[in-house]
Amino acid sequence: MRALIVGAGRTGAYVAQDLAAAGHEVTVIDQDPTVLATLGAPQGIGLRNGDGCDPEKLEVAGARNAELVVAVTGEDEDNLVISWLAKYVFGAPRVIAKVNNPKNSWLYTSEWGVDAPVSAARIIGTLIEEEARFEELVTLIKLKEGAVSLVEVRITPESAACHRTLDSIGKPSQTRLVAVVRGRELVEPVPELELAEGDEVLALTAVEDEDELMERFG
Repeated sequence: MRALIVGAGRTGAYVAQDLAAAGHEVTVIDQDPTVLATLGAPQGIGLRNGDGCDPEKLEVAGARNAELVVAVTGEDEDNLVISWLAKYVFGAPRVIAKVNNPKNSWLYTSEWGVDAPVSAARIIGTLIEEEARFEELVTLIKLKEGAVSLVEVRITPESAACHRTLDSIGKPSQTRLVAVVRGRELVEPVPELELAEGDEVLALTAVEDEDELMERFG
């Protein structure tokens, strides 16, 4: 995959190195040569000095052939301009943009060319809120900017689901049971499976369904 990273700060550098390590063709563009210099010239990462908001500089960096464009500058207005150019001028199939100020999240839409906005502040805030609410529910990963979670629910002797079948417990409408971890085994969550103390239920769920999920299982 050919990836273009716009912004060579901490986030951009990490994403670039991670993608390059996975074998992808990566180019990083930043208008600050001193920031680019901190990346050095690692194998697999091309470095371009220029303003990512400038269509000519973006094209020279490879935007027209990029399969993925990631806008991770420190300014939301720049990330939106870069996303729009990447999507609607150069036809990038996939555009991911960093949201610096959560108050600007509403702007990060397909109209601006953004396929996937990423707001670290919002995701961290959501995680903290959830961890404060539940002791038996652990969030493993966040998807769709925190709207969907892969969670793990631990079954204790006090759990409503202990010694009951999955069919009798039921589940929220926007929740899908992925698996049950029993000891070192991964057990398929079939309707007739009876949960026992120590089981860990893995579920993919919408955040708004987590309260109901805990009422049924926790």
